[in-house]
Amino acid sequence: MTATIAPGGDLDIAAAAGLFADPTRARVLMALSDGRALPASVLAAEAAVTPQAASTQLARLTGAGLLTVERSGRHRYYQLATGQVAVVLEALAQLAPMQPVRSLRHSTRATQLRSARTCYDHLAGRLGVQITQALIDAGALAAGDGITDTRRRPGDRLSSQLTEHPYTLGPHATQILVSLGVAADRLTDNDRSSQRPLLRFCLDWSEQQHHLAGRLGAHLLAAFIEAGWITRIQGQRAVRLTDTGRHGLHTRLGLDLLDT
Repeated sequence: MTATIAPGGDLDIAAAAGLFADPTRARVLMALSDGRALPASVLAAEAAVTPQAASTQLARLTGAGLLTVERSGRHRYYQLATGQVAVVLEALAQLAPMQPVRSLRHSTRATQLRSARTCYDHLAGRLGVQITQALIDAGALAAGDGITDTRRRPGDRLSSQLTEHPYTLGPHATQILVSLGVAADRLTDNDRSSQRPLLRFCLDWSEQQHHLAGRLGAHLLAAFIEAGWITRIQGQRAVRLTDTGRHGLHTRLGLDLLDT
């Protein structure tokens, strides 16, 4: 007589963790963690492996549900299946040791990532934290816990996305955010097209302070890119603040970003 095994046992965390443990898969996932869809050839170059090796790992990641794939012409474009995959990557970055710097290029790239990068679809790194602080100082954001800076709060988990945060829109939110390029009708939680909250915050892995995420963080990054304030660095999560962006952030938020 064959025994019947009931479904719904313990979660297999080890199996999920193993998908992130392979160096090639980890590099592929990090290359996609800015939210873009990239072809296999680009991902192979980013992971520094042959196209065949990249194809094998992409098939595994897609089969496991971490990536989605879309065909366009002769090419297949891969993308993170959900923002939660990026959250896991940022959480692992909290615990990961720094890789040894073996070249000037590697050192420059690491510096760029710490300075300004994307965390899925919003700004992170020193620039993301500085902008978040400036929004608080300008009254676009308000902290209800009496702490007027972006420091890590007691109880904040060492992960990229905070399930709870103390921030709300401040008294000058509409004025400031519209001046930064965000449409006024986007500053509401009544967006039925998205279940994503307007305000969400991450604990930045390199700065150990909060940076703005959620729909508002995504709207700001999109506005900065459209205005030419931020440009992407090809093949990287790092982004570059342009002179126009530096001037705009100084004019509208009083930020002096000479070292960003």
